[in-house]
Amino acid sequence: MKLFKLLFAFLLISATVVKAQERKVLGEVINENKNQAEFKFDNEEHNFGTIIQGESTTHEFKFTNTGNEPLIITKAEGTCGCTVPLFPKEPIMKGQTGVIKVTFNSSGKMGLQDKTVTITSNAKQNPMVLHMKGTINKPSDPSESSKTQLK
Repeated sequence: MKLFKLLFAFLLISATVVKAQERKVLGEVINENKNQAEFKFDNEEHNFGTIIQGESTTHEFKFTNTGNEPLIITKAEGTCGCTVPLFPKEPIMKGQTGVIKVTFNSSGKMGLQDKTVTITSNAKQNPMVLHMKGTINKPSDPSESSKTQLK
């Protein structure tokens, strides 16, 4: 009988702990900060078209903080060293605009490319991902153009 009471108490305590954890998780979702900073980008993707291998291209991703709290960007990372973002270090206040300037260097790249920049911030959209897309063509061989000119 004592064993039964101990087992029942253990199960009751376990169920209570699990239920409390569920409420905590649900509470975090339900009590979402309605005033949180929020990104509104003009475009989250830029197609740079076709460039020659070795060329660089830069695009400015413009955004507005449409939330009620200051937007603070803590980090912006490119897919690789070929994609370098520059971002504002100061808070972007409600209604203010900002720019994330991304430079893509096509050295060593060929064909279709989709490079991303992942932005870490206090915004609702965290992380935020921006795309730089386009095609890299092989540079023309100078010896080929001289052969064509000789004919």
